[in-house]
Amino acid sequence: MPVHVACIMDGNGRWAEQRSLERTEGHSAGEAAIVSAVRGARDMGIQWLTLFAFSTENWQRPQAEVDYLMRFNQRILVNNGLHWHHMGVRLRYLGALDARVPDCVREQITHYERLTADNTGMTFTMAFNHGGRSALVHAVRALMNAGTEAAEVSEECLARHMQYPDLPDVDLLIRTSGEHRLSNFLLWQMAYAEMHFPETLWPDFRAEHLAEAVAVYHSRQRRYGTVAPTPQDQPLAPADSSQ
Repeated sequence: MPVHVACIMDGNGRWAEQRSLERTEGHSAGEAAIVSAVRGARDMGIQWLTLFAFSTENWQRPQAEVDYLMRFNQRILVNNGLHWHHMGVRLRYLGALDARVPDCVREQITHYERLTADNTGMTFTMAFNHGGRSALVHAVRALMNAGTEAAEVSEECLARHMQYPDLPDVDLLIRTSGEHRLSNFLLWQMAYAEMHFPETLWPDFRAEHLAEAVAVYHSRQRRYGTVAPTPQDQPLAPADSSQ
Protein backbone atom coordinates (compact mmCIF):
# COMPACT_ATOMS: atom_id res chain seq x y z
CA MET A 1 0.00 0.00 0.00
CA PRO A 2 1.41 3.44 -0.87
CA VAL A 3 2.03 5.44 2.28
CA HIS A 4 1.39 8.87 0.71
CA VAL A 5 -1.06 9.45 -2.14
CA ALA A 6 -1.40 12.92 -3.65
CA CYS A 7 -4.08 14.10 -6.08
CA ILE A 8 -4.28 17.04 -8.46
CA MET A 9 -8.03 17.56 -8.70
CA ASP A 10 -8.29 18.51 -12.38
CA GLY A 11 -11.25 18.72 -14.75
CA ASN A 12 -13.85 20.66 -12.78
CA GLY A 13 -14.19 23.32 -15.46
CA ARG A 14 -14.47 20.81 -18.31
CA TRP A 15 -17.04 18.80 -16.35
CA ALA A 16 -19.18 21.92 -16.06
CA GLU A 17 -18.69 22.95 -19.68
CA GLN A 18 -19.81 19.52 -20.89
CA ARG A 19 -23.10 20.16 -19.05
CA SER A 20 -23.43 23.82 -20.10
CA LEU A 21 -22.95 24.91 -16.50
CA GLU A 22 -20.86 27.64 -14.91
CA ARG A 23 -17.29 26.65 -13.98
CA THR A 24 -18.16 27.10 -10.32
CA GLU A 25 -20.70 24.29 -10.62
CA GLY A 26 -17.85 21.98 -11.51
CA HIS A 27 -15.98 22.97 -8.36
CA SER A 28 -19.11 22.41 -6.30
CA ALA A 29 -19.61 18.94 -7.79
CA GLY A 30 -16.05 18.11 -6.78
CA GLU A 31 -17.01 18.05 -3.10
CA ALA A 32 -18.47 14.56 -3.45
CA ALA A 33 -15.19 13.39 -4.99
CA ILE A 34 -13.20 14.81 -2.06
CA VAL A 35 -15.48 13.09 0.47
CA SER A 36 -15.26 9.78 -1.40
CA ALA A 37 -11.47 10.00 -1.76
CA VAL A 38 -10.96 10.65 1.95
CA ARG A 39 -13.27 7.79 2.92
CA GLY A 40 -11.68 5.45 0.38
CA ALA A 41 -8.13 6.28 1.46
CA ARG A 42 -9.06 5.82 5.13
CA ASP A 43 -10.71 2.45 4.43
CA MET A 44 -7.77 1.23 2.33
CA GLY A 45 -5.25 2.03 5.05
CA ILE A 46 -3.48 4.86 3.21
CA GLN A 47 -1.75 6.89 5.90
CA TRP A 48 -1.30 10.21 4.09
CA LEU A 49 -3.60 11.81 1.49
CA THR A 50 -2.87 15.23 0.01
CA LEU A 51 -5.24 17.04 -2.35
CA PHE A 52 -4.31 20.14 -4.36
CA ALA A 53 -7.13 22.56 -3.53
CA PHE A 54 -5.75 25.98 -4.54
CA SER A 55 -2.39 26.91 -6.01
CA THR A 56 -0.36 30.09 -5.75
CA GLU A 57 -1.06 30.55 -9.47
CA ASN A 58 -4.84 30.29 -9.01
CA TRP A 59 -4.94 33.89 -7.75
CA GLN A 60 -4.64 34.87 -11.43
CA ARG A 61 -8.09 33.45 -12.21
CA PRO A 62 -11.12 35.76 -12.51
CA GLN A 63 -11.91 37.36 -9.16
CA ALA A 64 -15.41 35.88 -9.06
CA GLU A 65 -13.97 32.36 -9.37
CA VAL A 66 -11.30 33.05 -6.73
CA ASP A 67 -13.96 34.34 -4.33
CA TYR A 68 -16.04 31.24 -4.97
CA LEU A 69 -13.08 28.91 -4.32
CA MET A 70 -12.41 30.66 -1.01
CA ARG A 71 -16.03 30.11 0.07
CA PHE A 72 -15.98 26.58 -1.30
CA ASN A 73 -12.98 25.57 0.79
CA GLN A 74 -14.70 27.00 3.85
CA ARG A 75 -17.85 25.03 2.99
CA ILE A 76 -15.86 21.82 2.68
CA LEU A 77 -14.73 22.23 6.27
CA VAL A 78 -18.15 23.20 7.62
CA ASN A 79 -19.84 20.27 5.86
CA ASN A 80 -17.24 17.59 6.55
CA GLY A 81 -14.72 18.67 9.18
CA LEU A 82 -16.54 17.20 12.18
CA HIS A 83 -17.27 13.97 10.30
CA TRP A 84 -13.59 13.58 9.40
CA HIS A 85 -12.71 14.20 13.03
CA HIS A 86 -14.99 11.36 14.13
CA MET A 87 -13.30 9.15 11.51
CA GLY A 88 -9.98 9.76 13.25
CA VAL A 89 -8.58 11.87 10.41
CA ARG A 90 -6.01 14.54 11.17
CA LEU A 91 -6.65 17.56 8.95
CA ARG A 92 -3.84 19.88 7.90
CA TYR A 93 -3.41 22.71 5.42
CA LEU A 94 -0.22 23.11 3.42
CA GLY A 95 0.44 26.60 2.11
CA ALA A 96 0.54 30.24 3.12
CA LEU A 97 -2.50 31.60 4.96
CA ASP A 98 -1.62 35.16 4.03
CA ALA A 99 -3.81 38.26 4.03
CA ARG A 100 -5.41 37.34 0.69
CA VAL A 101 -7.19 34.43 2.36
CA PRO A 102 -10.38 35.75 4.03
CA ASP A 103 -10.41 35.78 7.81
CA CYS A 104 -13.42 33.46 7.99
CA VAL A 105 -11.56 30.83 5.94
CA ARG A 106 -8.42 31.09 8.05
CA GLU A 107 -10.49 30.77 11.23
CA GLN A 108 -12.15 27.56 9.99
CA ILE A 109 -8.81 26.11 8.93
CA THR A 110 -7.23 26.89 12.31
CA HIS A 111 -10.23 25.47 14.17
CA TYR A 112 -10.23 22.10 12.40
CA GLU A 113 -6.46 21.75 12.45
CA ARG A 114 -6.54 22.15 16.23
CA LEU A 115 -9.61 19.93 16.66
CA THR A 116 -8.06 17.02 14.74
CA ALA A 117 -4.42 17.50 15.74
CA ASP A 118 -4.26 14.36 17.88
CA ASN A 119 -6.07 12.03 15.48
CA THR A 120 -4.01 9.09 14.23
CA GLY A 121 -6.26 7.35 11.69
CA MET A 122 -4.93 9.19 8.64
CA THR A 123 -3.47 12.59 7.79
CA PHE A 124 -5.50 14.45 5.17
CA THR A 125 -3.67 17.50 3.87
CA MET A 126 -5.26 20.18 1.73
CA ALA A 127 -2.64 22.04 -0.32
CA PHE A 128 -4.21 25.50 -0.20
CA ASN A 129 -2.42 28.57 -1.55
CA HIS A 130 0.44 26.16 -2.15
CA GLY A 131 3.21 26.24 -4.71
CA GLY A 132 6.12 23.83 -4.78
CA ARG A 133 8.66 26.52 -5.62
CA SER A 134 7.43 28.98 -2.99
CA ALA A 135 7.51 26.16 -0.43
CA LEU A 136 11.19 25.61 -1.20
CA VAL A 137 11.89 29.35 -0.98
CA HIS A 138 10.26 29.49 2.46
CA ALA A 139 12.30 26.49 3.58
CA VAL A 140 15.55 28.12 2.46
CA ARG A 141 14.61 31.34 4.25
CA ALA A 142 13.86 29.39 7.43
CA LEU A 143 17.19 27.62 7.11
CA MET A 144 19.05 30.92 6.69
CA ASN A 145 17.16 32.55 9.57
CA ALA A 146 18.26 29.64 11.75
CA GLY A 147 21.86 30.62 11.01
CA THR A 148 22.72 27.40 9.20
CA GLU A 149 26.20 27.45 7.73
CA ALA A 150 26.60 26.56 4.05
CA ALA A 151 28.70 23.51 4.89
CA GLU A 152 25.87 22.22 7.10
CA VAL A 153 23.22 22.34 4.38
CA SER A 154 22.05 18.92 3.23
CA GLU A 155 18.88 17.39 1.87
CA GLU A 156 17.95 16.27 5.37
CA CYS A 157 18.63 19.74 6.77
CA LEU A 158 16.46 21.43 4.15
CA ALA A 159 13.66 18.90 4.68
CA ARG A 160 13.59 19.77 8.38
CA HIS A 161 12.77 23.37 7.45
CA MET A 162 9.81 22.59 5.22
CA GLN A 163 6.38 23.62 6.51
CA TYR A 164 5.63 20.06 7.61
CA PRO A 165 8.90 18.15 8.00
CA ASP A 166 7.00 14.94 8.76
CA LEU A 167 5.15 14.98 5.42
CA PRO A 168 6.60 11.91 3.66
CA ASP A 169 7.61 11.70 0.03
CA VAL A 170 4.74 11.02 -2.34
CA ASP A 171 4.48 7.38 -3.41
CA LEU A 172 1.62 7.82 -5.87
CA LEU A 173 0.48 10.95 -7.70
CA ILE A 174 -2.93 10.94 -9.36
CA ARG A 175 -3.91 13.73 -11.73
CA THR A 176 -7.43 13.43 -13.06
CA SER A 177 -8.73 14.50 -16.49
CA GLY A 178 -5.79 13.02 -18.39
CA GLU A 179 -3.47 16.02 -18.06
CA HIS A 180 0.21 15.15 -17.62
CA ARG A 181 1.68 17.99 -15.56
CA LEU A 182 2.87 18.53 -11.98
CA SER A 183 1.68 22.15 -11.94
CA ASN A 184 4.13 23.18 -9.22
CA PHE A 185 2.70 20.68 -6.72
CA LEU A 186 4.78 19.18 -3.88
CA LEU A 187 7.98 19.46 -5.92
CA TRP A 188 10.26 18.43 -3.05
CA GLN A 189 8.16 15.42 -2.05
CA MET A 190 7.54 14.25 -5.62
CA ALA A 191 11.12 13.16 -6.38
CA TYR A 192 10.35 9.43 -6.84
CA ALA A 193 6.56 9.41 -7.10
CA GLU A 194 4.82 6.96 -9.40
CA MET A 195 2.34 8.89 -11.54
CA HIS A 196 -1.11 7.93 -12.80
CA PHE A 197 -3.20 10.05 -15.16
CA PRO A 198 -6.77 8.74 -15.48
CA GLU A 199 -9.13 10.38 -17.98
CA THR A 200 -11.80 10.69 -15.29
CA LEU A 201 -12.75 14.30 -14.51
CA TRP A 202 -12.44 15.13 -10.83
CA PRO A 203 -16.20 15.54 -10.07
CA ASP A 204 -16.67 11.94 -11.27
CA PHE A 205 -13.74 10.57 -9.22
CA ARG A 206 -14.72 8.11 -6.49
CA ALA A 207 -13.09 5.63 -4.10
CA GLU A 208 -13.14 2.92 -6.78
CA HIS A 209 -10.97 5.13 -9.03
CA LEU A 210 -8.55 5.53 -6.14
CA ALA A 211 -8.46 1.75 -5.77
CA GLU A 212 -7.73 1.40 -9.50
CA ALA A 213 -4.84 3.86 -9.19
CA VAL A 214 -3.41 1.90 -6.26
CA ALA A 215 -3.67 -1.28 -8.34
CA VAL A 216 -1.63 0.42 -11.08
CA TYR A 217 0.89 1.47 -8.42
CA HIS A 218 1.22 -2.17 -7.33
CA SER A 219 2.11 -3.15 -10.91
CA ARG A 220 5.05 -0.75 -11.01
CA GLN A 221 8.60 -1.59 -9.95
CA ARG A 222 10.12 1.24 -7.95
CA ARG A 223 13.90 1.33 -8.39
CA TYR A 224 14.98 4.71 -6.95
CA GLY A 225 17.77 5.09 -9.49
CA THR A 226 18.96 1.48 -9.39
CA VAL A 227 18.46 -1.15 -12.07
CA ALA A 228 15.77 -3.79 -12.16
CA PRO A 229 16.92 -7.18 -10.83
CA THR A 230 17.67 -9.73 -13.55
CA PRO A 231 16.69 -13.40 -13.32
CA GLN A 232 20.30 -14.20 -12.43
CA ASP A 233 19.94 -11.95 -9.38
CA GLN A 234 17.00 -13.90 -7.97
CA PRO A 235 17.81 -16.28 -5.11
CA LEU A 236 17.70 -19.97 -5.94
CA ALA A 237 14.88 -22.03 -4.52
CA PRO A 238 15.97 -24.25 -1.62
CA ALA A 239 16.73 -27.85 -2.55
CA ASP A 240 14.03 -30.42 -1.83
CA SER A 241 15.43 -32.39 1.11
CA SER A 242 12.96 -35.23 0.49
CA GLN A 243 14.91 -36.34 -2.62
